[in-house]
Amino acid sequence: MRFYLQKIAFYLVALWAAVTLNFLIPRLMPGNPVDIMIAKMGAAGQPITPGTRHALEVELGGSSGSLLQQYGDYLVNLLHGNLGISLTNYPEQVTTVIGQALPWTIALIGIATIISFVLGVGLGMLAGWKRGSWLDNLIPVTTMFQAVPYFWLALILVLVFTRVIPLFPFAGGYDVTTTTPGFTLDFIGSAIYYGFLPALTIVISSIGGWMLGMRNMMVSTLSEDYIVTAEAKGLNPRRVRMTYAARNAVLPSLSGFAISLGFVVSGSIVTEQVFSYPGIGQLLFTAVSNDDYALMQGVFLVISLSVLAANLVVDVLYGLIDPRTRARS
Repeated sequence: MRFYLQKIAFYLVALWAAVTLNFLIPRLMPGNPVDIMIAKMGAAGQPITPGTRHALEVELGGSSGSLLQQYGDYLVNLLHGNLGISLTNYPEQVTTVIGQALPWTIALIGIATIISFVLGVGLGMLAGWKRGSWLDNLIPVTTMFQAVPYFWLALILVLVFTRVIPLFPFAGGYDVTTTTPGFTLDFIGSAIYYGFLPALTIVISSIGGWMLGMRNMMVSTLSEDYIVTAEAKGLNPRRVRMTYAARNAVLPSLSGFAISLGFVVSGSIVTEQVFSYPGIGQLLFTAVSNDDYALMQGVFLVISLSVLAANLVVDVLYGLIDPRTRARS
C-alpha cells in the first residue's frame, strides 16, 4: 500500500506542476486574447466601441488583477471545467471544441498504438524464443521502416493506396456526404474505412521497435538461472516461455508503452495533418496558426493529463507484475 500511496502523491505533485506551467506559459507569450479578438473584429470590418474591450475581457476571462489573483481564478475555473472560449471557434467553449476532437484521436492513435504494441511484443517474444527463425530475420526489415521519416512513409502510403491502387480515401475521418456522426453501423464502418490507412502507417512505423526490444529482452532473460532451472525441471516449454521468460522480459516494454500512450495526443499532429484527420493534433495546429491561446492551453492540459495518467497506470501495473519494485520502495 505504501508503494501505491507514494506513486499517487508523486503524480499529484506532478499534476500541480503541469497545471501551474500551463497557466504561466500563455502569459509569457506576446499579446493576449482580447487584443487578438479586437484585431480580428477590425479586420472583418466590425464596429469597435469603447465598451468592446471591457465586454471581451469579461467574456474571454481577461483579468487586470495580480498574477496570484489570476492564478486563483484559473484554478477555480479549471475545477468547474471552464477552459475559456476558443477564438478560432468563437463563441464555443474550449471544452466543447476539445471534446469533439479528442475521441477521434483516441480512436485512431490509441487503438493503432495498442495494436502495434501487442503485435510487436508478441512477435518479438516468438523471435527471441526461436532465434534464427524467419521471424527473427524479419526484424531488420521492420526496424528499417522505423527509421523512415514518418511523414514520408505516410505520403508514400497515400500515393500508393489512394492514387496508384485507389482502395482508401486520402483525407477526412468519415464520408460526410453519406453518413451522419452517431453510433450507427454506417458511421462506424465509414470511420474505420477512413481511419485504416493512417492506422496502418502508425503500425508499420512503430512495430519494429517493439519487436526488437522484446526480442533482445527475451534473449537476455532466457540465459537467467531461473529459466535454466525451470527447463531442467522439465516444465512445459510454453509455460517456461510465457510464465517465466515473457512475463519478466515484457517489463521494459511496458514502460515504453506508457510513454507511447501518454504521447498519443501530442504524437497525432503529423498523422492528422497528412491525412487531414479531424483529431486533437489537427486542432492544435489550427490553434497555433490562429494564436488561439485558450485552445492551446486546453490542448496542452489534455496532453499533460494523458502523459501523467498513462505513467501512473503503468507504474501500478509494474508493481503488480513485478513485486520486487514494491519491495524496493
